[in-house]
Amino acid sequence: MAVSLVVVANREPLRQERGRWVPAVGGLATALLPVLERRGGTWVAWGEKEADAVPRLAHPPEAPRFTVRRLHVPAREVTGSYHGMANRVLWPLAHYFLERVELRRAFYAAYQATNRRFAEAVLEEWTDPATPVWVHDYHLMLVPALLRAARPGARIGFFWHIPWPPPEVWQVLPWTRQLLEGVLGADLVGLHTPEYVANFLATCRTLPGAVVDGRRVRWQGREIRVEAHPIGIDTARFAQWAAEPRVRERARRIRRMAGTPLVVVGIDRLDYTKGIPERLAAWERLFERYPQWLGRVTLYQIAVPSRTRLPSYRLLKRLVDEQVGRINGAYMRDGWVPVHYLYRAFTPRELTAFYLAADAALVTPLRDGMNLVAQEYAWVTENGVLILSSLAGAAAVLPEAVAVNPFDVDGLADTLHEVLTSLADEPGRRRWDARRAALKERVAALDVHRWAERFLASLEGSPVTLAGASPG
Repeated sequence: MAVSLVVVANREPLRQERGRWVPAVGGLATALLPVLERRGGTWVAWGEKEADAVPRLAHPPEAPRFTVRRLHVPAREVTGSYHGMANRVLWPLAHYFLERVELRRAFYAAYQATNRRFAEAVLEEWTDPATPVWVHDYHLMLVPALLRAARPGARIGFFWHIPWPPPEVWQVLPWTRQLLEGVLGADLVGLHTPEYVANFLATCRTLPGAVVDGRRVRWQGREIRVEAHPIGIDTARFAQWAAEPRVRERARRIRRMAGTPLVVVGIDRLDYTKGIPERLAAWERLFERYPQWLGRVTLYQIAVPSRTRLPSYRLLKRLVDEQVGRINGAYMRDGWVPVHYLYRAFTPRELTAFYLAADAALVTPLRDGMNLVAQEYAWVTENGVLILSSLAGAAAVLPEAVAVNPFDVDGLADTLHEVLTSLADEPGRRRWDARRAALKERVAALDVHRWAERFLASLEGSPVTLAGASPG
């Protein structure tokens, strides 16, 4: 029988809804809550609201199978660690936006304090040393080494959910060595794609004392394996939603509201990495270069509010608002609106209706760790085409998508014209059937539950020490 599990992540897996704690919406909660329900264990997370009042939750409440340990993090520390180091240093750096990196020593000091806080909470909850620990993402890079120092023989995994850039990008940071040493406290480091694995290993080669051999790093008497584990979606749940009559009726209403033969959808958080301004520029260029599409195609651009307290994100919203206003003002006619801009959050079930309604999806981030919208659309659509940025991690696992350079506004407009032309009649639409079927097979193989089980199977089969090795 499998041993229990400790999951460590910044975000909570549960949310309050009408006075009850229910599973949160999101890839990580979807993947790991069923694992915890089967195995038992603990999820350690930042209790963003009222953690002092409710420091622990047993779930499910009617027959508890695991515990959520909710950390209280002081507001000042949240400002420096989460809003500062995570969102204004590591996030832009990992996505190659070096001009947005704000190097402040106060951010790193707060980040150290928060990581220690997480490690201490894990050690309090981690009563059985045979239980594996799985730490997640850029918020908690120091935690694996802190846990390793306290429990040298433990089984520790770490997963990085965003791009890992090459070493010359990391070397911008004054704390590269400390952060890398933190991650190397794990036995197994997982990333989404072979490119990110190669970049991580190249970064390890810059660490004095580390020896890289294939996909293994020898460090301080231990061997750390580095593997690509591309994450997927909950295919069963999306298939269920896509079959619901009310979802299908909602999809028909979306098409009626567009009032055009063809519908394109873009769904993103409002983040500078997602390429929304470049996408809108390409949409405008489409009408400039190919005016035959005026009144024949509509874009639904969903932009989910994100990090609204940061000035750079508020500036981005103003830019997008102005672009949408300019495009609609220039081209709107006879009740047709070129861009339906929806600035709010939608549930996955609601997004499923947009996927069903759309003849094509524009998934064109400037850089993305994976991008699950691409997989969701490819899985749900019945006769649509996925247009995908070659700079998203999803491009490595969905080769049948139409690949585009999101920075190339003219090229993206030309690709849109070609795809829309092919979708304008039934014979042209049928030419996409084989690629669409292949995409669905790939998404099925990447299913998020399989992702979790594959990583844990690899972690639990990994050796912990190197016989006869000496510290690096």
